[in-house]
This record gives sequence, C-alpha cells and structure tokens, in this order.
Amino acid sequence: MDTQTRHFEEELAALSRTLDTALERMRRLAEENASLRRGRDQMAGERAALMARNEQARTRVEAMIERLKSLEAAG
Repeated sequence: MDTQTRHFEEELAALSRTLDTALERMRRLAEENASLRRGRDQMAGERAALMARNEQARTRVEAMIERLKSLEAAG
C-alpha cells in the first residue's frame, strides 16, 4: 500500500471516529431533551394542581370571612 492510500485511509478512519462521536452526542442530547420535556410536562401538571388547590383555599377563606361578617352583623 502506498503512502497516499495509507494517508487517505487514516483520514477516513479519523472522520469515521469523529462522526461516531457526533452521533453519540446527538443521541445523548436527544435523550436529555426528551427527559427535560417529560420533566417540564410533569411540572406543568403539578403547577396546575397547585393553582387549583390555591383557588379552593381562597374560596374557602372568602366563605369563612363572609360567615364571620354575617355573625358579627347578627351579634
């Protein structure tokens, strides 16, 4: 095998390794992205549940205040 062919094959092997590394990074980033999206969706669900609980608590406190006002007015 002559020097030029060997050099070409070495460059091709280096390019192949670089491509393999890039593909592996892309795979890991895709997995991380999917995980982050799942986390975001879970947090959005938790936020909605907390907002609903907060609204229920606010409604109950307002109702208690109204009852106290009516008891105060009646007394």
